[in-house]
Amino acid sequence: MRTPARAPAPGTARRSVLLVLLLLATQLVAVAWPAYACGCGGMVTGPGQRLTVEEETSAVRWDGETEQIVMSLTVGGNAAEAAWIMPVPSRAEVSLGDPGLFDELWSAAAPEYRDRFYFWPRPGDWPRGEEGDGAMAGAAPDTGAPPVGVVSRDRLGPFDVARLTATDPTALEEWLRDNGFTLPADMAAELTPYVEQEWEYVALRLAPDAAGEQDAVLGGTLDPISLTFASDELVYPMRLSRLAETEQLLTLYVLSAHRMEPASTLGGDQPEVTFAGRLTPSPGPLRDLAGEDAFLTVIRQEFARPGLIEGDHVLRRTAEDTEFRRVYYDDRLLHWFGVPAWQLTTGAVAVLALVPAAWAVRQWRRRKDPAWS
Repeated sequence: MRTPARAPAPGTARRSVLLVLLLLATQLVAVAWPAYACGCGGMVTGPGQRLTVEEETSAVRWDGETEQIVMSLTVGGNAAEAAWIMPVPSRAEVSLGDPGLFDELWSAAAPEYRDRFYFWPRPGDWPRGEEGDGAMAGAAPDTGAPPVGVVSRDRLGPFDVARLTATDPTALEEWLRDNGFTLPADMAAELTPYVEQEWEYVALRLAPDAAGEQDAVLGGTLDPISLTFASDELVYPMRLSRLAETEQLLTLYVLSAHRMEPASTLGGDQPEVTFAGRLTPSPGPLRDLAGEDAFLTVIRQEFARPGLIEGDHVLRRTAEDTEFRRVYYDDRLLHWFGVPAWQLTTGAVAVLALVPAAWAVRQWRRRKDPAWS
């Protein structure tokens, strides 16, 4: 049950297109690994050019009425320009994000490290080998209107941002082609459901910030982009990721009033929660996004076969706001007073065992020789 876009302008069917979520890989929802396609939209480059996403991180905030997605990408390749397309349920406000947000999110959800001690020596400990500290062990989403309407076009940092409406997927393909990009053959078909739901689009065209340099290409960490739009459900667009040819890894930093979970696997592996907890951020980028009190849920999911992705992620509140933090243990051999505990213990047991043995020997000798004392 997808929320229709905001009431479209009279006589037009709103289709949210172009949300530069791939360029936004460091904030709202994290999705990314070298050469992996982005999980939140479509990246288009010129003929013979390539652009790989080396890291994508995203953060999503939802208060029941408004959703905000912040993304920052680290990219590489030989593309001089690229376009990023993402559908959104309603008209989006687009702005630059704060790169410091991602550092704060990582710190808030970082795993805990604890020492865990064991008694008996293991391989690598004396006398089974050289003594050591052990190894680390892990634990515990026809009205007569123009086919493509340009709502606005702005320049934000390295991004040329176009907010579009569309009533015909093919027209979007033609618009991109007229702007120097070749849309993958299957992408227009994947955009059709968004047109039918009257979504809109955010299209980002990016170019390297290299004034005066010739033959510059896109590379490094791009400025984060923030998208804010009205939605009565928390939705993370994923349908365009069906076109990816490599395995997808999605990480979502979800900020809401309660712990959230995907409504379905969406054709991927079972989602894994790596952190869940209530935050009271100090003044800074995270507080600006989440407010003074929010519940952070970090969701990680793999899509080994992107072609099986069924649609978009819709996230819902869990039955309870159970908190969770991943813990990693450093296993160490237990020592007492600088000596392995097992040595002290076995030594003490040996001494205690000798006492009755010595007493028994003494008694036996006294019976054999009453003169012996």
